[in-house]
Amino acid sequence: MDERTELRTLLVGIDAACEQVLDPLFDDDELPTLAGIVEDGTSGPLESQIPPWTASAWPSMYTGMNPGKHGVFSFLTFEGYDWDVVNATDVRERAIWELLSEQGLSSVVVNVPVTHPPRAFDGALLPGYTAPEDPDCHPDGLLADVREEIGEYRVYPENGKLADTYRDCVRTRGAAFRYLADRFEPDFGFLQFQATDSIFHRRPDDEAAIRTIYREVDRQLEATLEACGPDTVVVASDHGMGPYAGYEFRINDFLHDAGYVETARGGEGMPTWATIRDGTLKEGEEPTRSDPGTLERAMAVAAAVGLTSQRVGAALERVGLAEFVADVVPADVVQAGATRVDFPDSVASVRSRIELGVRINLEGRDPEGVVPPSEYESVRAALIDALRDVTTPDGEPVFADVAPREAYFHGPESDRAVDVVTVPADFEHFLSASLRGEQFGPPSEPWNHKLEGVVAAAGEGVDPEGDLEDAHLFDVAPTVLATLDVPADERMDGSVLDCVEGAGRREYPRLAAEESVETADETVERRLADLGYLE
Repeated sequence: MDERTELRTLLVGIDAACEQVLDPLFDDDELPTLAGIVEDGTSGPLESQIPPWTASAWPSMYTGMNPGKHGVFSFLTFEGYDWDVVNATDVRERAIWELLSEQGLSSVVVNVPVTHPPRAFDGALLPGYTAPEDPDCHPDGLLADVREEIGEYRVYPENGKLADTYRDCVRTRGAAFRYLADRFEPDFGFLQFQATDSIFHRRPDDEAAIRTIYREVDRQLEATLEACGPDTVVVASDHGMGPYAGYEFRINDFLHDAGYVETARGGEGMPTWATIRDGTLKEGEEPTRSDPGTLERAMAVAAAVGLTSQRVGAALERVGLAEFVADVVPADVVQAGATRVDFPDSVASVRSRIELGVRINLEGRDPEGVVPPSEYESVRAALIDALRDVTTPDGEPVFADVAPREAYFHGPESDRAVDVVTVPADFEHFLSASLRGEQFGPPSEPWNHKLEGVVAAAGEGVDPEGDLEDAHLFDVAPTVLATLDVPADERMDGSVLDCVEGAGRREYPRLAAEESVETADETVERRLADLGYLE
């Protein structure tokens, strides 16, 4: 980082990195390159946003704005009661590489989530999470060039030994970035690693696999610094990761008991018993199908008389057969027999657990809304009061905060957010949208997202004594721009971190609205189910 090269600033994104994960690896000298950046520069905790999940947090990082401005609140986007996986057309603000392009600077971006399909800019982009396995890239034909140069390149790990396939993904991220940096000679580079998050969703207790993946990240970081010689390096994570020592709170069961949620048996929609489906989908395989029409009809009939998938699942769990059945029963069969939330008939419900909030079924906004606009505020206030009073079986509050959406989101896309925001206490409790007939149970995932990630910066123009005590996810974009002497957008919610001299702020026109396109990719949906993002 001492010799000036074409690459002026490198932003390294390490999904879910945090002190709890990194400190033991630093103590054992497992990450010498990353440790060197911390030692030569400055570092500290990085507060994430609400909600602190990948699909919303990375757009917040690369736009510098809250979801109420950029428009992505979850892995899912909703149109009435229908849903789709989010993609880049749902991001309604410029990414930093697009803003830099308008200032005459070029970029190479590799593996950043929610960047497919890419918009044109000066440089190159390989999309990350929520892209299909063979995504459109920028420029056209780039993926074929990368694969010809470095060999196989996948957006998602292939099936196989978990540590090996995740390590291969990490390796190809670094190799692809170095090839593209050499080819395009960018001013700015953004290299993101996702496997550091995925491993905790799959095997949080597999310390050997976690260390294997992080060691490979460090090796790729070392090779990239040596090959590209950036003047400045910024390392940032979108959120933290840690154990959930509390309960699973099934918020739709609570809302059902309180009279807000109506249920239906069978049919389409978001199924609410995930045990069988996820047992299949979490292996990344197509569900096994055997005369699905007959099976689905049978499950629908059974559900109509009360023999729902939830009841079948509970019985199978008691006798130890749930995992076996999960390997052979198609997901469509489970859906046909599931008790689910009847969204059109419900007053309020949770659509996606990682939105961290409740949606009101509002007349005039939702296709079959049942809450008149005149009653919206009173219904919302009653929901907030009821949820604030929820306590665990141990008598502890479930939520640190329950608030109207405007307490957390502001901007022209805020009307796409939940109506009531629910923030778990210390992120110790796992919120679930599933209907299981009981409000509380053990967490479905023993480790999950925490609010505090990490940030580090070193190199030219970085003050090692800079104070990062109050660093926030929204601060990353204006800080990166400052290292390139580009003023931040005055609408950015973040500020330049104290370790870097600011370049001022100016008004940039808002990104011209474009029509959203559907993701509608079953492979992407399976991968999200694989990580527990889709219940």
